Amino acid sequence: MREVINISLPSPTVKTIKKAVKDGNYISTSEFFRDLLRSWQESQLLIELDKSREEIKAGKGKILKSLKALK
Repeated sequence: MREVINISLPSPTVKTIKKAVKDGNYISTSEFFRDLLRSWQESQLLIELDKSREEIKAGKGKILKSLKALK
C-alpha cells in the first residue's frame, strides 16, 4: 500500500530535484525521494554494522555460530 506524503522545500531545492528528473537521472520526483531514502537506509545500516564491529573488537559483542543462536 502506498501513502502520499507532502513536504515543503525551498525553491532552489525544488529546482535541483526537477532538473535531476528532467536530465533523466530519475523517472519522477517520487523516484528521486525513494532513491534518497534507500541511500539513507544503507548509511544507517553501515553505521549499525560499524557499531557492531566495534563491540566485537571491545569484547562486548557475541559471535553467533548459527542463525538458531538468534532465538
